[in-house]
Amino acid sequence: MSPLQVRGKLTERKSLGDLTWLRVGGPADYLFQPADLEDLQDFLRELPSGVAVFPMGVGSNLIVRDGGLRAVVIRLGRGFNGTSINGNRVTAGAAALDAHVARKAADAGVDLTFLRTIPGSIGGAVRMNAGCYGSYVADVLVSATIVTRDGEVQELTASDLNFRYRQSDLPAGAVLVEAVMEGPSAPADELHARMDAQLKKRDETQPTKDRSAGSTFRNPAGFSSTGRADDTHDLKAWKVIDDAGMRGARRGGAQMSEKHPNFLINTGDATAADLEGLGEDVRKKVYETSGITLEWEIMRVGDPLKE
Repeated sequence: MSPLQVRGKLTERKSLGDLTWLRVGGPADYLFQPADLEDLQDFLRELPSGVAVFPMGVGSNLIVRDGGLRAVVIRLGRGFNGTSINGNRVTAGAAALDAHVARKAADAGVDLTFLRTIPGSIGGAVRMNAGCYGSYVADVLVSATIVTRDGEVQELTASDLNFRYRQSDLPAGAVLVEAVMEGPSAPADELHARMDAQLKKRDETQPTKDRSAGSTFRNPAGFSSTGRADDTHDLKAWKVIDDAGMRGARRGGAQMSEKHPNFLINTGDATAADLEGLGEDVRKKVYETSGITLEWEIMRVGDPLKE
């Protein structure tokens, strides 16, 4: 790729293991950190059409394989992390952390408390229709602003995104830069108390002090097409993993958590191959014991290390 004029930072052969919560993975061909919206537009407009683009948040739900990623990774930073509130509408940059947005909304008496315990940033939350405690991004999203692969700014509605359980539809190569959400009103002290209770419950039931990427597999059933829980089903990924005897299972430096068996953790020296391989071991064992095929919730990208 020939040199491009940017005002942000463009780094060649940047290790992505430094940028993911699991701390594994090889280098990207390039990492671009735009200075602002115009810088991002200009970069995408000038980038040759044959060069792949991979938008990346804080790497909280991601395994980058050991051979790295043949793409330009775009990571939004300080120019894209603002949050503003007007009435019950909260406008958040894609790089704003979910937890920070939840707290600021609560200060203003707007209920986006479900975001408080979701790791990562708003861009990833929208892309994955993140949710917990019965609420999902699909329930609150008004619109999302993207920059297309050819550098144009577009606004998408929730309908355009076609939200599903842990999925949405974004145009190929598009970078999400901002989201507008609307939540119900509630007293600020009640919202903060609710979030404190959620954090306490999370810390009691999940390995929050270990190096993980959140839930490894999607729940195998029990969610409607919009991503809302369906009370007629109660299958949970952690339960079928536990029933298959895979709580605490290991491969190299990777382990399924003893505390919560749907959490894949790096015990200290895992490779991406260890982590993904253990996940596949779990999928195979669960299928053998229950006939259920688990689907990955953690995104896995890039190339394996060449031997």
